[in-house]
Amino acid sequence: MRKNLLSTAAMFAVAAVAAWSGAVVADDFDGRGPDFGRHDNDDHRRSPQNEARTATPIKHLVVIFNENRSFDHYFATYPNATNPPGEPVFKAARNTPAVNNLAANPYLLNNNGNFTNPANGSGAANPFRIDRSQVNTAGQGHSYTPEQEAYDNGAADLFPKFTGHGTTGGAGAFGTNGMVMGYYDGNTVTGLWNYAQHFAMSDNAYTDTYGPSTPGAVNVISGQTNGAKIIVGSAATISDGAGGLTLIGDTDPGFDVCSGTNQVMMTGKNIGDLLNAAHLTWGSFAGGFDLQTVNINQTTGCLRSTFSSILGASPKDYIPHHIWFQYFTSTANPTHARPSSTQAIGYSTTGNGAMADPANHNYDLNDFYAAVKAGNYPSVSYVKMPAYEDGHPGNSDPLDEQQGTVSLINFLQQQPDWKNTAVVITYDDSDGWYDHAYATPTSASFDPAADQVNGPGKCGTGIQPLGVNGQPVNGRCGPGTRIPFMVISPFAKRNYVSHERISQASVVRFIEDNWLRGQRIGGGSFDASAGSILDMFDFDQDDDRGNNKLVLDPATGSVVAGSQDHDHDHDHDQGH
Repeated sequence: MRKNLLSTAAMFAVAAVAAWSGAVVADDFDGRGPDFGRHDNDDHRRSPQNEARTATPIKHLVVIFNENRSFDHYFATYPNATNPPGEPVFKAARNTPAVNNLAANPYLLNNNGNFTNPANGSGAANPFRIDRSQVNTAGQGHSYTPEQEAYDNGAADLFPKFTGHGTTGGAGAFGTNGMVMGYYDGNTVTGLWNYAQHFAMSDNAYTDTYGPSTPGAVNVISGQTNGAKIIVGSAATISDGAGGLTLIGDTDPGFDVCSGTNQVMMTGKNIGDLLNAAHLTWGSFAGGFDLQTVNINQTTGCLRSTFSSILGASPKDYIPHHIWFQYFTSTANPTHARPSSTQAIGYSTTGNGAMADPANHNYDLNDFYAAVKAGNYPSVSYVKMPAYEDGHPGNSDPLDEQQGTVSLINFLQQQPDWKNTAVVITYDDSDGWYDHAYATPTSASFDPAADQVNGPGKCGTGIQPLGVNGQPVNGRCGPGTRIPFMVISPFAKRNYVSHERISQASVVRFIEDNWLRGQRIGGGSFDASAGSILDMFDFDQDDDRGNNKLVLDPATGSVVAGSQDHDHDHDHDQGH
């Protein structure tokens, strides 16, 4: 039997005028607030999260926030893979939609400005394929100013000069700044390419501002990098021109027991504050966060580490400057205190509601698995893999990243609530890897030293965006660099590429629109102007939507089992 749900646009329109006649639920620990049992969408298990009123059928959002990859770096030739012998084979569906990548602009593959511009010196290079056997590469330059300079007022032809770094011992471009022009295809990032074939992705998603991990982590929960406050030492901030500071680079969060000697905090609000006010369950789940756990190599505390055979090294699991909610006093857990129980995960209070839960919504990744298995699946979950699986070059790689991401999604597809889950996979920054799709700045900034994208001291035109105190501020030049963004869900459009402009703050907007009646953070947050991710959803789905799954091999990314193959003019030969 087919259930005809409202279209995406109509769903939100109705929600705006009629559906929100009462408060969202999960008011108390057991979920029995004044509106318990009142909800828009039937056919869900009776849990506080599934009873919470939402504007769409999505009751659980999981944001997998990986590290340091540009869109072209992972999808330059999608959906065409080289398929050399001995590697996982990728063959695309014949109806795969067009993507704005290098394959769609072949002159960029063979006569790229980064090759022809003499300013790049010995690092001048055309884009080139990185083989599956070469995934352990150097990280590239991805600071706020060099990324702007690489785009050279839209020419996008100075990446080797400003963001390129060679890989030690690498031959050819690998050993020069031309490394920055490398890209992977479906024989290496096979899992992501297969997800793109079966679910939805964007080819028009950007970081909200230029710069590295910490600004991206802050933007994806708050949409605002202004309002920084230095706690100890120095911080990667600039004067905002209005008496305050804007964060433009990596600095550890203040007071975190694992942070280094330079620490910063943010003074605005984030999405966690809004979810707390609405008594909705949510959590930050980071690999290595539990300092009591002893890893198999006997490491523990802030020094927990995991060995990667691909890297031949054991990076520390927990990297403080990647962990979003630790930058805000209201949502931080600086001592890494443990939750009072598995059933308390996601909640602000302990089981009896008598006192604040020690974890304050910040947990280890293992706690996410434990909570979901126990039937306590938070409404909103932000996930950070342990460092060796987060994708960041230098402490991770695409194959370890695939292992972590695919394993988590396979796990979620086994749960009863998969039928009302959406998983977002996106990234904190591009790492400075080449991406051809320059975005004309819509968020201006005019710091004389830091801003360079449109000339010395210039990013964009017009008035700068507002800071936390309501004044125009510098340091938020953007959009920044293009990044992958995917929606994995029974409600995701199938084999779909969205061309709608979105950003990291679009994640915040979706949470607000789905659970919070469109409430915004305020204080100059980009949530008010960020594009919507709804174009990647189709809420007209069959009643068997919970069976829309795609199980992949975490090691190869190849399809193990899928329920959607009959919907595609599709011939996957995923041998290896």
